[in-house]
Amino acid sequence: MTNPNQFYTQEKRALEIALADLKKTLYTISAFRLMVFFATLFGMYFYFGNGLTVSLIGVVGFSIFAVLLVKNAKLQIEKQVVLSKIQINIIEIAVLRGDFKNLKTGDEFVDPDHFYSNDIDLFGKGSFFQYSNRTATEEGAKAYAETLTENTIDQIEEKQEAIIELANKNRWRQHFSAIASLVKVQFSAVSILNYIKNYQTVLPTYLHSLVKIFVAMSVLLIGLISFGFIPFSILIFWFFLGMFFSASQLKKTNAIYNASGKAKETFKQYYKLLEEIEKQTFSSGLLLQKQKEIQSEKEKASVVFHKFSKILDAFDQRNNIVIAVIGNALFLWDIQNAVKVEKWIENHKHTVESWFKVITYFDAQNTLANFSFNHPTFMLPTICTDTAIINAIQLGHPLLNSEKRIDNDFVIDREQFFIVTGANMAGKSTFLRSVSLTMVMANIGLPVCAKKIDYNPIKLITSMRTSDSLADDESYFYSELKRLKFIVDKIDTEEYFIILDEILKGTNSKDKAIGSKKFVEKLSNSNSTGIIATHDVSLCVLEDEFKEIENYFFDAEINENELHFDYTLKKGICKNMNASFLLKKMEII
Repeated sequence: MTNPNQFYTQEKRALEIALADLKKTLYTISAFRLMVFFATLFGMYFYFGNGLTVSLIGVVGFSIFAVLLVKNAKLQIEKQVVLSKIQINIIEIAVLRGDFKNLKTGDEFVDPDHFYSNDIDLFGKGSFFQYSNRTATEEGAKAYAETLTENTIDQIEEKQEAIIELANKNRWRQHFSAIASLVKVQFSAVSILNYIKNYQTVLPTYLHSLVKIFVAMSVLLIGLISFGFIPFSILIFWFFLGMFFSASQLKKTNAIYNASGKAKETFKQYYKLLEEIEKQTFSSGLLLQKQKEIQSEKEKASVVFHKFSKILDAFDQRNNIVIAVIGNALFLWDIQNAVKVEKWIENHKHTVESWFKVITYFDAQNTLANFSFNHPTFMLPTICTDTAIINAIQLGHPLLNSEKRIDNDFVIDREQFFIVTGANMAGKSTFLRSVSLTMVMANIGLPVCAKKIDYNPIKLITSMRTSDSLADDESYFYSELKRLKFIVDKIDTEEYFIILDEILKGTNSKDKAIGSKKFVEKLSNSNSTGIIATHDVSLCVLEDEFKEIENYFFDAEINENELHFDYTLKKGICKNMNASFLLKKMEII
């Protein structure tokens, strides 16, 4: 079993050594490049009278200089990737220590109307998302949030297989994330996709042939003039003719450049991500399926993306004054690149979205795999069709410190309801969230915080954190009723695992007891399964009326004027409540 902390510490140390070597190499190349530059200038000056020698020195010297420039640029990118990997390992070491408060909270994904996301600390400060999310792109974060909230029970074993395979490819995942983290774009992938999918060609089709003919003629004329076959004045005429053609399409080429230029940085990095996916070997069905989606064209998706990136880079050279004048006059530079942009979009507008989605998928899946790798003691649920929905040994909350966490054995059969009572702070809410998160994690293929667990997949629905709404002029009680109505409507058509925490809090005690009892009876008569936590011990009499209902509790004891909790789920009804004790203890009363 790999020790995550040990792995990250060793990886960080190795990367820091690699970074030091890279810096030395970059310094050496910079020094050598400077030497080559001055040596070339000196040689050309020294042999100034000898044209052939000067030309030879210039060509050789500046060729070496250009090679060194390219090498330097590649090493600078490699340096950035290594720096990103070091930061990845620093974050993982910190998170394993419990320090993750500076990571993104995912507040934007909170949805009070969702089946469970608002109730179980899935998003927000200190949430499961903040703890686990390692996506490197904005779209990946959205995809991961959608995975956490999809509430489906399909292909769980296939999802487990994909996560475990990626978990064992830790260095590949880090490399992928490091490359993805370098994608610093001003415009979102969604806006770029919308531009490409909805793009309508604006340049006339005859320009495709005209550009080729014009460029060929320019090369021919330059050759003829060089050998003295035609006068230079013909090239002057051709120069202004080219400027006229370029100017006639300037408005359109400007529009194409301004719109397509927004995608340049995205495609420059995304082709590298596609390349990483293409060259990796996978065995699980879901990963192979995604890999196949980017290999269905005549060319690999990475090659297609790279070509578009190079087109956009070439188009960007229009800002160079030499290209702007000579390039447009003799080679119709703007029109030529605008035609290439439109042709690329036309050829690939129907497939580019699926390729973007593959990158997003792997970004989100890497987060799931990273969580799995970081928790080698967590167990993959055994998917079964037994009467028990959950049969777990030492089930706990995944975000709690393992040295302090109290785990509970937990077994609940299909169409069974547990009524859980207990004193304040005794562990009821934590237990409810432990069960909820376990089900969410199990449904998306993650290992869960348990020593052993058999799981019969079922969708989840909760009501634990209802609030009033001043904006909608709703009282707390009305909001709660709406939530309960939402649950009733859902369980009427599908089977759900229901988790409720203190229902009907917004009304008086007597009315609450009567209403709660009738609501629990309704749930018990449905095909649902679930847990209801309450302080109202009067609900516990339902165990005598319905064989599907059982009572459990979390206890609290007062010893030597101090409260003691064991956070252990027990069979029966809670006898010890602590509100009055706490009020006195804190000198409130």
